[in-house]
Amino acid sequence: MKPRASIVVPAYNEGPSILDTIDRILDAMTMPCEVLIVYDTPADTTARFAKEYAKRDPRVLPTLNTDGHGPAAAMRFGINRARADVVVITMADGSDDPQQIDQLTRLVERGVVVASASRYMRGGQQVGGPRIKGLISRLAGVSLHYIARVGTHDATNSFKAYSTDFVRQVGIESDAGFELGIEMVAKARRLGLPVAEIPTIWLDRASGQSNFKVKQWIPRYLRWYFYALGPRRKRTAARVIRPGTRQNRDATHRNGDSA
Repeated sequence: MKPRASIVVPAYNEGPSILDTIDRILDAMTMPCEVLIVYDTPADTTARFAKEYAKRDPRVLPTLNTDGHGPAAAMRFGINRARADVVVITMADGSDDPQQIDQLTRLVERGVVVASASRYMRGGQQVGGPRIKGLISRLAGVSLHYIARVGTHDATNSFKAYSTDFVRQVGIESDAGFELGIEMVAKARRLGLPVAEIPTIWLDRASGQSNFKVKQWIPRYLRWYFYALGPRRKRTAARVIRPGTRQNRDATHRNGDSA
């Protein structure tokens, strides 16, 4: 059966803590899914535990990234191997609420190309985490919402669902950190494509150390921040086929896939 959601989890030396993250994701899911645990090297401490889990649950797919190192490469590698029409990015550290994956997936199935879990809209919250990182993220997200009307208060959050066709058509240029989220929001805004959001409560990781490098990655975030502020442009590339649309169903029928 083809999954409705492909959940990509970039992981770096999570060790046995990845088991709790996978448990929480699978316990929360009510729709057919696959969970790609993506790590950069066979020696990553995540790999052994992900493989053990996969032996008892075929929905879990331990995935060795061979397309460069770092979270951006891991996310791109996972998306390229996703089988569902909707791909969801969530973090390995348990900071995201997996109960919201179904809801984000359904938003994309209804026609948006990006569905964002938002810490900064009414009802959302960020609990813990580095203060400077949080302030910069909030400033970027809220200002883009009001100035560029990007459809979300939280463009920088990685916890998002995407139309798989949309991501593959516009391409992923992020090459180092977690800037994929703001890149896709910016590209959707410039193309005039719909973005939606739901409130989320983000909790700082309970164990381990964050792999977020503020000074190194801020220039990459700024690139997409200013790109989002640019003028909307006509869609000259191939049409984006969104999950749930008649065009998508026709394409699926022609390709012989079943839901």
